[in-house]
Amino acid sequence: MRASRVFSPSGDELVVDEARQRHRVSPASREKAARAGAAFGLICVSALLIGLGETPGPEQWLAIGMLTLVFAIASMIEFEAGPGSAVPTQLAFVPMLYFVPAAFIPLCVAAGFVLGVGPALARGRFPADRLLGLAGSAWFAVGSALAIVAFRPPEPTLADVGWLGALVAIQVGTELATTTTREYAALGSRPDSLLRPIAWASMVDILLTPVAVATVISTGGWYAGLVTLPLLALLSVFARERRARMDNAIELSTAYRGTAYLLGDVVEADDAYTGMHSRDVLELTLAVCDRLGMSSTERRRAEFTALLHDVGKIRIPPEIINKAGPLDENEWALMKTHTVEGERMLNGVGGLLGDVGSLVRSCHERIDGAGYPDGLEGDEIPLISRVVMACDAYNAMVTDRSYRAARGSSEAVAELYAHAGTQFDSNVVDAIAAVVE
Repeated sequence: MRASRVFSPSGDELVVDEARQRHRVSPASREKAARAGAAFGLICVSALLIGLGETPGPEQWLAIGMLTLVFAIASMIEFEAGPGSAVPTQLAFVPMLYFVPAAFIPLCVAAGFVLGVGPALARGRFPADRLLGLAGSAWFAVGSALAIVAFRPPEPTLADVGWLGALVAIQVGTELATTTTREYAALGSRPDSLLRPIAWASMVDILLTPVAVATVISTGGWYAGLVTLPLLALLSVFARERRARMDNAIELSTAYRGTAYLLGDVVEADDAYTGMHSRDVLELTLAVCDRLGMSSTERRRAEFTALLHDVGKIRIPPEIINKAGPLDENEWALMKTHTVEGERMLNGVGGLLGDVGSLVRSCHERIDGAGYPDGLEGDEIPLISRVVMACDAYNAMVTDRSYRAARGSSEAVAELYAHAGTQFDSNVVDAIAAVVE
């Protein structure tokens, strides 16, 4: 399978939904320029190859047309998953390596991608100004095409599958190099964030290659691509079922997020400082999670934990929450119960919010074990709770309180470092410093 045209460094349904939303809108100027540059470069390389090659014969033109059409059909069958998304175009690409003149392979792939979005374009579900970017996605074919020009095309025999394997390896290497470069230029995506989706798509490409080779050897002609059409029809059914399940997952995730924000609004209505503070902690927490390289699933749990880490304060009397001075011993003991109350409330909601209840409970634990309510220490404290605790402390220091004025950012970071290794996780403090400075 070919990797999706755009990867998202950002559970599964969140990544997929983000990618869907991006595909439905026109690209920003940076993305548009980068993808146009990739497409222009591909066209120039293809034109040079075609100019140096021989004119195809009638049967080769037929192979070019039919395999491009099969490639387009395969590109419409998209499997969405957390690491990215993939399409089974390897079933058409492998026959191209055998029967399409090498100079024409990159253009055939580019044309297949563009033709594949024709129905979506006609229904208004794909922006026309993304078409040029699709052509630039065909760079993975350039490496194999150059190898064929330099040496020879593979023969449709078992004895020559080793050379075909080398061409596929070149394809995977070209995919890695060109995709990481293109996505960094277009979206600023870090190359390491693309390794997992590219590896996943390449693995499926490799698994589909033997199927394509078998059809080529058994038929011995370019119509091997047509033989795969029944398999593509079956994969289309599976892809639609996968998309339906993903639609349900996105809807459920949206409902959970809506519930979390509703609870956050309830907190804000009861205590304006706590509500706004939670939103600020949420923003910093997500930035720190990105800095620490957390997975999309952990990032989502951190989002809900940051937003709801103070939700238990709903159960604390307002006169204690809004007291203009330090709390006495009894008041402080009651205030400490808000983490346990928050966990109890979220467990009552259940589902994903119930899953973060234990994380909310641990948001006031300390690395040295002197925190509350359970006296956890070090790695006993979930990483997400350690992140939210430190972000909570930083935001509290840079915000005006009823009993003191806000500190500056540098002073707040210095205070975090002063307590790193005792109250706060040192790695988390480093991440906060990198984000805010």
